[in-house]
Amino acid sequence: MENTDVGSFMVQGLWQYIAVKLEDLEYELNEKNHDLRRLQAQRNELNAKVRLLKEEISMLHEQGSYVGEVIRVMDKKKVLVKVHPEGKYVVDIDKNVDITQITPNARVALRADSYVLHKILPSKVDPLVSLMMVEKVPDSTYEMIGGLDRQIKEIKEVIELPVKHPELFEALGIAQPKGVLLYGPPGTGKTLLARAVSHHTECTFIRVSGSELVQKFIGEGARMVRELFVMAREHSPSIIFMDEIDSIGSSRIESNTGSDSEVQRTMLELLNQLDGFEATKNIKVIMATNRIDILDPALLRPGRIDRKIEFPAPDEKARLDILRIHSRKMNMTRGIDLRKIAENLVGSTGAEVKAVCTEAGMYALRERRVHVTQEDFEMAVSKFLCLVVNLLVCLSIPLIPSPLTPFLWFYITSLILLSFTVQIPLTFNDCTNCVVPSRHFFFKLPKLDIGVSG
Repeated sequence: MENTDVGSFMVQGLWQYIAVKLEDLEYELNEKNHDLRRLQAQRNELNAKVRLLKEEISMLHEQGSYVGEVIRVMDKKKVLVKVHPEGKYVVDIDKNVDITQITPNARVALRADSYVLHKILPSKVDPLVSLMMVEKVPDSTYEMIGGLDRQIKEIKEVIELPVKHPELFEALGIAQPKGVLLYGPPGTGKTLLARAVSHHTECTFIRVSGSELVQKFIGEGARMVRELFVMAREHSPSIIFMDEIDSIGSSRIESNTGSDSEVQRTMLELLNQLDGFEATKNIKVIMATNRIDILDPALLRPGRIDRKIEFPAPDEKARLDILRIHSRKMNMTRGIDLRKIAENLVGSTGAEVKAVCTEAGMYALRERRVHVTQEDFEMAVSKFLCLVVNLLVCLSIPLIPSPLTPFLWFYITSLILLSFTVQIPLTFNDCTNCVVPSRHFFFKLPKLDIGVSG
């Protein structure tokens, strides 16, 4: 029995030893496989680097090329090319180059020994200009715009219809419009409408501010304008939206300063590009400004700007539409009278109406509520009106005769602002020559006959 127990014990110990040894071997095998995969990855990476270095060496051994600009395609095998500063040459085309891809103003490479066109080069575009292109299609739609039905209809005719249905203009025998000017006070929806047009036409949207084209060095602004239109041609159909165009498009005057001369040169290049590019290339220009009165007449003439669309301050119906658009996703209680809120926002722009909705939500957050009430909207309207009254009082107090009391000062400035009767919040400070509006209580301005003797 003892021999049997000893034998079984030895066998059991042997199996345990074998199991441990197998585990060690499996661990080592996994480590070796991991090292093998790592070395294979390093080998592939080094092989890729070797291939790149070989290509660079072969390119360095090749003979250099001249860079030229195509002027005209003569026939299937000849092209007229301008090489700076040598001149113009009629050159042959390499058999590996597709002649259908050669267009006027294209950059090409010519062999140094034979002047054979052997490569089509990409257009040279400044990185600052390429950053102006919006990669993602704007998500704004016409449904997000309220109170601008007439403006939407007009911009559809000028921008969207020529891009989607150019055959209609060919059938009528008329030229497609090139550009449109949007003008009006700030916050009336000019930029929003331009984004919506780009969304519905599925065009490349290039947004540039006029101040970005004002450069320090001579000729830099004009060069950026040229490259801007080159990029628009390459990514057509495209829409170029130029905001604050009055910064470079103001009327030309005699000036001895270099900065004004550079701005005028930039505008002249813009005029040249508007006349030069073909409207059938699906390139449309939308300009926006708050100061149409200072723009140069040469920029506004038909053929460059074919339609001018005004964006006035919204009326009561438009303000109600804007309120409905911006409040439809808000968690509001029942019974909120948006029409009353729109009536109180006299003279406000669309951006200010949207700000009222945001401010109403902020009042609800301050009271730790997840829903917006009528009182929140009234408080937001009160805050907006307080800012306007404060500004008007500060501007008008120095112009009012001193014998008037503070109440009459506030009465006159309020009549100037609100015309007749509008609910506004106010309170008086102890100061004898100022008015501090507040949101504590409301009253209506009475119609009083005030006689002020001279």
